[in-house]
Amino acid sequence: MNFAFSEEQEELRRAVHRFLEDKSPMTEVRRLMETTEGYDPAVWEQMANQLGLQGMAIPEEYGGAGFGYVELIVVFEEMGACLVCAPYFSTVALASNCLLSCGDESAKKDYLPGIASGETIATLAITEDSGRWDLQGVTLAARRQGDGWVLDGHKMFVIDGHSASLVLVAARSEAGVSLFAVEGDAAGVTRTPLATMDQTRKQARLEFSSTPARLLGGDGTAGPVLTRTLDLAAVALAAEQVGGAQRCLDMSVEYAKTRIQFGRPIGSFQAIKHKCADMLLEVESAKSAAYYAGWAAAEDSDELPVVASLAKSYCSEAYFHAAAENIQIHGGIGFTWEHDAHLYFKRAKSSELLLGDPTYHRELLAQRIGI
Repeated sequence: MNFAFSEEQEELRRAVHRFLEDKSPMTEVRRLMETTEGYDPAVWEQMANQLGLQGMAIPEEYGGAGFGYVELIVVFEEMGACLVCAPYFSTVALASNCLLSCGDESAKKDYLPGIASGETIATLAITEDSGRWDLQGVTLAARRQGDGWVLDGHKMFVIDGHSASLVLVAARSEAGVSLFAVEGDAAGVTRTPLATMDQTRKQARLEFSSTPARLLGGDGTAGPVLTRTLDLAAVALAAEQVGGAQRCLDMSVEYAKTRIQFGRPIGSFQAIKHKCADMLLEVESAKSAAYYAGWAAAEDSDELPVVASLAKSYCSEAYFHAAAENIQIHGGIGFTWEHDAHLYFKRAKSSELLLGDPTYHRELLAQRIGI
């Protein structure tokens, strides 16, 4: 079985790398992370129209390019490497995957073309005050009103929730957990941006007060849809973490070659060598985990639930360790605001907790394999 990337996939990597190098240098990341919106609408439009990134894994019948999840892994890895400030993870990894998994053909036809064209920024709202990513954490109430549905309650830590024009909401009706689509400017919706440690990825609190919503799929049938969506999102996040970890390793090695101490490069000292060697081992192992999970997602393999949690738990720890060691190797300068090392450290910590921390996913993995 060959898990190497094809020449077409490598060309995609190069194209995305060139685009992000031009449109998302660290100066632009720092500028955008200080804004409320957290992204550049012009670049978002170029991502859709020039590279087709938003619709890459959306089938052609819904306006997308019809590629598989492996291609998506390539894109997320490159985005993680440069800490791109854009609502891509929320729109593609969360909302798009959720729509594709929900089985509601009408909703797919209505919403996916807008996502593919870049016109729609979408997100998925699951977590509440408890911060739980499982279905037991869903308490927001959904009730029938006339011929439709309304939502009452609130959601927390919603990725790009303040700027999304479409919010997919997990809510609890009398039949169980259901999935609803809510327009970003719908009546009764209050969106409040949250102060976050990782300023490159925006989050918001969403409050719903008798907010009209569209039921997606059947009432009380959202459990399997959300579980699959979170597994696919975990794979995408693992690839993003791999990209960031590799960049931390590259920064460390480059600095170790050029920083002179006691008359020679610090990379010649055994302690620094060991740090870099350990980082390399973890980054390469993380790549193997993320790539295998990407293959499982692309093939719709029965292994996906297992390898998704495995990849998320391992890549989270590998990225955080690489980001922490990157600061240590840089020494005093690594702790300053002016140096980019802290941006990767904050993204690593934020991503470690996003979709559930490593302990949560190891427990999930144990349950899924029957331990």
